Amino acid sequence: MINSVVLVGRLTRDVELRKTRSNLSVATFTLACDRRFGKNQGDGSNQTADFISCVAWRQSADFLAQYGKKGNIVAVEGHISTRSYDGQDGKKVYVTEVTCENVQLLSRSERSEAPAPVQNNSYNTFTPSSEPAFMNDVNDDFDNTPSLDISSDDLPFY
Repeated sequence: MINSVVLVGRLTRDVELRKTRSNLSVATFTLACDRRFGKNQGDGSNQTADFISCVAWRQSADFLAQYGKKGNIVAVEGHISTRSYDGQDGKKVYVTEVTCENVQLLSRSERSEAPAPVQNNSYNTFTPSSEPAFMNDVNDDFDNTPSLDISSDDLPFY
């Protein structure tokens, strides 16, 4: 059996960070994920979204709480978890949520500050404006080469 989820959506509010009794970080947030088709199947007029509850733990939770703000686009990989508890009124409450194993911030809103690198690569964010220092030498090598003038007629797969 496979229980795997991959989502890309916008944060509906700022991420809520809490600590457990054993001082583990846990972040809860909701992603608004657009459906491929709206109510009128494909015309794009009445686009709908699903609002999906998510939970992240440890470094993922700390990272999201620090840099994830309402409106940011976030990608998560994880699995669906279900649990239940007795509510204040005595009725059983069922909860379905995505437990995140990998979280990436794909865009930042204007009110978020630039993220600092995180030690574990699975929690880092890549932004096109942040090019590693070693790439400067590689780019210099290619700047000195002559450009090729190839027409689309010369391409075998055009």
